[in-house]
Amino acid sequence: MSEDRTSDSRTVAGPADPVIAELPVYAERVLDVADLVPPGRVMTYGDVAEWLGEGGPRQVGRVMALYGSAAAWWRVVRADGTLLPGHELQALGHYREEGTPLRAAPRDADGHVPRLDMKRARWDGVTGGPGDEAHT
Repeated sequence: MSEDRTSDSRTVAGPADPVIAELPVYAERVLDVADLVPPGRVMTYGDVAEWLGEGGPRQVGRVMALYGSAAAWWRVVRADGTLLPGHELQALGHYREEGTPLRAAPRDADGHVPRLDMKRARWDGVTGGPGDEAHT
């Protein structure tokens, strides 16, 4: 986690707007969940929405696209285990560093980039996390 992840302190500046603004509440909540995912594990966009009890995979994906750099973005993924297009190598570096389970890419896959082994990498939001505590 970063130094201070409270909603009062997390801010974002847009590329054309140097003014610092507070994140929307839903975005803050999504990023907080991303920060809870332990190293070597992942949650899908849908898992995060379900965990929050609000929104859906597309809303979570939009938050990650806009604000994900403020969190462990590589731990919130597509349900099929494909790596984020345009960020495959950066994500792969994180996965290898953290020991995230991967599956070899099929020979006919573009660039032979592996996929996440979702059966082994997926985090249920409860076990094996920070303090191994259930969410409330």
